[in-house]
Amino acid sequence: MTTRVALIGAGGHGLWHRRVLQRLWDAGAINVVGLCDRQPVEPHPDAPLDGVPFFTDHGELLSTVWPDVVVVCTPPHTHLPIALDVFAAGADLLLEKPPVMSTAEHERLSSAVASTGRILQIGFQALGSAALAELCVAAPAGDLGVSGAWWRPDSYYRRTPWAGRRSVGGRPVFDGALVNPFAHALMQALVVAGCAGADFRPELLELERYRSREIETDDSTFLRITGAGGRRITVAVTLASKVFIAGEISVGDAVLEYPTDRLRLPGETDFTHVPGRAGLLENLLEHRNDPKVPLLAPLDRTAGFTAVAEAIVAAPEPARIPDGYLEPHPDGGGSVVPGIDELVREVAGTGRLPSEIGVPWSTPPQRVELRRI
Repeated sequence: MTTRVALIGAGGHGLWHRRVLQRLWDAGAINVVGLCDRQPVEPHPDAPLDGVPFFTDHGELLSTVWPDVVVVCTPPHTHLPIALDVFAAGADLLLEKPPVMSTAEHERLSSAVASTGRILQIGFQALGSAALAELCVAAPAGDLGVSGAWWRPDSYYRRTPWAGRRSVGGRPVFDGALVNPFAHALMQALVVAGCAGADFRPELLELERYRSREIETDDSTFLRITGAGGRRITVAVTLASKVFIAGEISVGDAVLEYPTDRLRLPGETDFTHVPGRAGLLENLLEHRNDPKVPLLAPLDRTAGFTAVAEAIVAAPEPARIPDGYLEPHPDGGGSVVPGIDELVREVAGTGRLPSEIGVPWSTPPQRVELRRI
């Protein structure tokens, strides 16, 4: 019998999932039985999903079409209650990243998985990267550096009611440079740090957050993570750069350009594109049919990410970069920090935070000790 799949959160980023559902439906791998969103969703030429029932309430969808698998692509602060409803309806779940908003919610969701016996995959699509798998096999030793420099105009922070916000309706919001646009970089770095055999468990964070515009969260994040064994990950990412750096994870002379799956292994001089990203929904379906096929992104693999992200979101407000250190973006739409691309590379390469380098607009880091999940 063909697996019955539904999507909750069909608008916005949900279009990406609709395309996947259409492709798998066309291939006869699944039967799409329902879509849900609070707002009407227009059909897309790439994913018309003709004839699929549409709901505005996820509870009505679950009780009406009884799916075997549900994909949830809603704002992060809604994930836990919807996930629990999905499990109560007897369905397995692909839950968009980040899975939950806190370590307490992570533990509650983990308990629900254990008690119901349901399957849960987290939507960190980058964990399906063949390039990441090759880097993990090589298991290079040493500290890690993560860098990325992108540009987001001011309009980016008006795309949703929670964009650029610290909280909505009294609940924290997972938005900010590292916990949203660069979340895959952080997740992959945590995985790479644990490739040598022992699981990498973050114990200490040293965090500097900055904003170059009138938002509540950060658009530039600098973070040093120390694990239980002393291994460190230093992260430097920004959304306020006119010079583009796709995103790199460096360990010694090994480098993974994570958005493009270009890889340079230890001892090599050139990058090689490593094709192939396993789809997380396809992987979940394979695991349902054969439990010997491991999930690529099970909940327990994301525990370190949840702990780090919770600490970032709970940190004090980011420091404002003074206007004197900004200039208009050449294309308009907001300001950039000149030279921040060079700073990003220096921090990731040296393991020293902006305040330790002597950047004039920097502030001392916040130190946070993490508890284990």
